[in-house]
Amino acid sequence: MSSHKTGALIVIGRQSRIGMYADDGEVLNARITAALLETIFFKNTPLHDGAVLIEGGQILAARCPLPPTSQVDVPAHFGMRHRAAIGMSEQTDALVIVVSEETGKISVADTGEIRSNLSANELRNILLMEKAW
Repeated sequence: MSSHKTGALIVIGRQSRIGMYADDGEVLNARITAALLETIFFKNTPLHDGAVLIEGGQILAARCPLPPTSQVDVPAHFGMRHRAAIGMSEQTDALVIVVSEETGKISVADTGEIRSNLSANELRNILLMEKAW
C-alpha cells in the first residue's frame, strides 16, 4: 500500500479489547490477507475511510472511527489518520499503523507516540516483535 500511496489505518489489539470501536464500523470477522486489506483501503470503496481493527488474529471490523488525539503539538503535516492513530494508542494499548495516502510513508503509533518514515522492513521488524497478537 505504501508503494501505491494507498492510505491505511490499521489497529492491532494487544491486551485491551478494541471491539467497542467496531460499533460504528462494519463488522467483518475475516481472515487477515494482504488482498483483503488492499481492497478495504482502495480509494473508492465504501470501507476505505476509517480504521481496520485486528484482534485475535482476525480483521474484526473496517470503516471504524477512532478517537483523535488531544495533543496540541502534533506536527502540522500529520493528517486525520495520524491524529486518530495517536489518539487510539493513547486510549488503548493497541499498535496502530498508518500509511499516508499523500506520501506513502509508513508510521506506527504506540502509547501516544508516533514513529514516522518507517521502511517496510522496519515495520516488519516491529510486527515480528509483536508476535503475541
